[in-house]
Amino acid sequence: MLPKKNRVDKKNIDLLFEKGTFIASPLFTFKYLIQKSPQVRISFIAPKKIAKLAVKRNFLRRKGYLILKKYIEQFPLGTLGVFIFKKPEEDILKIENEIKKILSKIN
Repeated sequence: MLPKKNRVDKKNIDLLFEKGTFIASPLFTFKYLIQKSPQVRISFIAPKKIAKLAVKRNFLRRKGYLILKKYIEQFPLGTLGVFIFKKPEEDILKIENEIKKILSKIN
């Protein structure tokens, strides 16, 4: 799991949905905003529409955080972002490839 200091809080998620730009991929929508901050803060959202059970939603989020841990340093400093799942995916390699593609579009 990603440390709490590297995850976006509720107030900043509202800001992202108002002012952020987005990148779409088959598995995720990534909404982000680059601010003047020394930290990168990124979170995952798994909507109820994707998985009805909280256990499955938490499972998706945990997989996302596990993979993001490897790539968090590659995001530009001051990035506030949120990955929103579009469909349930249990294959870690597919999730990792989508995160890499989105990261390459940002940098």
